[in-house]
Amino acid sequence: MIYLDYSATTPVDKSALDSFNNVSENYIGNPNSLHKLGLESHKLLSASTNQVADLLKVKSSEVIFTSGASESNNLAIFGVINEYKNRGKHIITTKLEHSSVLEPMKYLEKNGYKIDYVNIDSDGKIDLNHLKSLLNDETILVSICEVNSEIGLIQDVNEIGKIINNYPKCIFHVDGTQAIGKKLINLDNIDLYSFSAHKFYGLKGVGCLIKKDDIKLSPIIHGGKSQTIYRSGTPTLALDVSLAKALRITFDNFNERYSKVLELNKYLKDELNKINSIKINSNDRCVPHIINLSIPGVKPETMLHALEQDDIYISTKTACSDKEDESLSVLEFTKDHTLASSSIRISLSYLTTKNDIDTFINSFKKNVNNLKGLDSNGLR
Repeated sequence: MIYLDYSATTPVDKSALDSFNNVSENYIGNPNSLHKLGLESHKLLSASTNQVADLLKVKSSEVIFTSGASESNNLAIFGVINEYKNRGKHIITTKLEHSSVLEPMKYLEKNGYKIDYVNIDSDGKIDLNHLKSLLNDETILVSICEVNSEIGLIQDVNEIGKIINNYPKCIFHVDGTQAIGKKLINLDNIDLYSFSAHKFYGLKGVGCLIKKDDIKLSPIIHGGKSQTIYRSGTPTLALDVSLAKALRITFDNFNERYSKVLELNKYLKDELNKINSIKINSNDRCVPHIINLSIPGVKPETMLHALEQDDIYISTKTACSDKEDESLSVLEFTKDHTLASSSIRISLSYLTTKNDIDTFINSFKKNVNNLKGLDSNGLR
């Protein structure tokens, strides 16, 4: 099997899984219980919270464990608009966002909020002048992903944050789900930051929302204080501990892993550039872990299943996206409906090998030629 869909989900790191199993077996007390077993669990939860805070250079009081990035994004968005509803009803985002941001925006628009989508330039960067022109005293929230999940485009969220700082009533939320483990993180000018463990070799079912202390949120899950007042429910101690472990491993090994993926990215792009009938959409401003490309004339699902026959696994769009024919991210970036309706995503990991790439390329070229009716030389 050759797995090239790491941006959808990563295999769990054995150390993170061992931590989960150990806590599940040996810490049975509810961290909110007052007896000895509960206090032992609470101490471990605090240690994990502190570790996440230390790694991200934030305060422990700013760490909120959630079930994943989708919940974190929803808590950030709805938590802000419910808490600060008297400030205004204007929100700014982009068309490069994950569905767990875009769908809440559609819902809010139907309920009286004005949603503006800031432009991106030809390189895929946020048009900062356009952003400045959209910001006003009624803007309550700006929500922008740090790394786009389909193409891999990186946004300078700290520079964006500095602009938003000029509007003290406006809160800046960043979806960092595809950023952690793929680039260095700096949360200095960010109010809210979402991510999910299963994107960096943790378990599914746990994520985080970093909420700076000066920001208030209205909970979307009510029921009293738990790990924090912002998210009720019995703390998922084993999952929280495993997230902290996976995050530490990711940060400790970042440089080595990044260098390997960068080398694989260059090799894969060099091989893909030899194929005339495709168009690589990801540019040099993208994380090396994601390569998005289009095969005009071939449906993405058709290529996905053709590669699957060779036990090779890629994706078409973000796994959580709806089943529209076009990739909204590719369309926003390329302005080309043909490219948007024929795009696939290959996502790499430090676990990927050069042999994996070679096997993928051979299968991919074979299937491109078969599906486009070309001979082995790429000719009709």
